[in-house]
Amino acid sequence: RAEGDAETGDTAVREAYRHTGSVWEFFHKCFQRNSLDDRGLSLVSCVHVGRSYSNAFWDGERMAFGDGDGILFRRFTRSIEVIGHELTHGLISFSSNLRYYGEPGALNEHLGDVFGVLARQWKRKLDVTEAGWTMGGDLLVQASTRRALRDLASPGTAYRDDPFLGDDPQPAHWDNRYRGDADHGGVHINSGIPNHAFYRAAIELGGRAWEQLGMTWYHALQALQPDSRFVDCAEVTEAQASRLFGARSREVRCIRRGWKAVGIVV
Repeated sequence: RAEGDAETGDTAVREAYRHTGSVWEFFHKCFQRNSLDDRGLSLVSCVHVGRSYSNAFWDGERMAFGDGDGILFRRFTRSIEVIGHELTHGLISFSSNLRYYGEPGALNEHLGDVFGVLARQWKRKLDVTEAGWTMGGDLLVQASTRRALRDLASPGTAYRDDPFLGDDPQPAHWDNRYRGDADHGGVHINSGIPNHAFYRAAIELGGRAWEQLGMTWYHALQALQPDSRFVDCAEVTEAQASRLFGARSREVRCIRRGWKAVGIVV
């Protein structure tokens, strides 16, 4: 289905078309960005990838979505925040290009989560108290042991004692970070730390998170370097907020306290 074409009757095509368009519009209207490369790159999505494939990814040129296994996962086109997350990986590749390992990789995942949830909040016009702060709840087959893939408000609680997923391993504080080599050095696990810093700053600041805070993180995303660590992200977000809103602004204070709450002090 090309831009402007009629419906095809395929639900996955419809969801990918609508959510991808909404994410493009989110970045364009909120941050004046013209697609992922800021030069009008066409967004291409492939659906029904694999057989019972339970994932979605940006491959450097296009989005790919599996249909899920029907046991744990449903269609990966269902979730606007997951589509926003994956497209943000593409945006990162055209800007800071964070290395996908260790702390830089966790920041890569963190930024995907932040702009994924912000795209959903923007689309539904939800302020920080109304907003859901979870990732991927729409993808999961419902069960009492799972709510989402990740929870920015409460890392480590998205799923518990689940027969497929086990326990959510995400820490919410630097002291509890994962130090092993699995998961590319904990890129999905340790992203809970900066995720929670963003959440804490957003709740304290109030209002609509995609506005001042989203603008700060958007500019920070472009200012980070491929090997940036959590402390670098804290410094860059504070510096960007100071540039945008003033060194003594409430935005700067909330961001500083958000990072401090997770053990990152600059």
